[in-house]
Amino acid sequence: MRSMSRIQEEIAAVAARFIVDDGLEFGPAKHQALKTLGLGGRVSLPSNEIIEDAVFEHLSLYGNETQTQELQALRALALIWMKRMQVFRPHLTGAVWRGFATAKSDIYLQLFCDDSKSAEIELINQGLDYQVSAVKGFRGEVVDALSLNIKHPQWGVYVGLHLMVYDFDDLRGALKPDAKGKIQRGNALALQRMLDASAPQ
Repeated sequence: MRSMSRIQEEIAAVAARFIVDDGLEFGPAKHQALKTLGLGGRVSLPSNEIIEDAVFEHLSLYGNETQTQELQALRALALIWMKRMQVFRPHLTGAVWRGFATAKSDIYLQLFCDDSKSAEIELINQGLDYQVSAVKGFRGEVVDALSLNIKHPQWGVYVGLHLMVYDFDDLRGALKPDAKGKIQRGNALALQRMLDASAPQ
């Protein structure tokens, strides 16, 4: 009989494959892994930290130069939109920020607004179509997510862009490192430094 830690390792490995190959987010990837492995809903799921470690391990085994190029292209596109929405203090998060994004990944920007409706008004003023949904915020609260499809200028295909709307006060403490010393989000300046550091010499 497999131990609980062994089961979690298997779930993490399968979930990592769905994240890299299909662009799933952590939650859906975990549940898809459970289904793939034929496990019931009572199984203790691995933490996001364990999943992320499995993702990087998967990339080290099966990734290639293409993934690096795709990551850079998505970061460049994210920077364009961060500048476009700069009045709302955008911070990049998710796979594109953490470095395991592929062409299947969406871009996630967290906006810190004085007025929660101001971001929607800006999208309307720019003539952009978007959908609103309620998602779980990084502090566990419910926040609005404004989702739209944007065309990648290099690839000629559409990429999902999700703008999570937070109050300005939520920015306080948002850049503190997590338990592993990693920063979960970064502003345009931090992203530009990443791009400059990885640019061909």
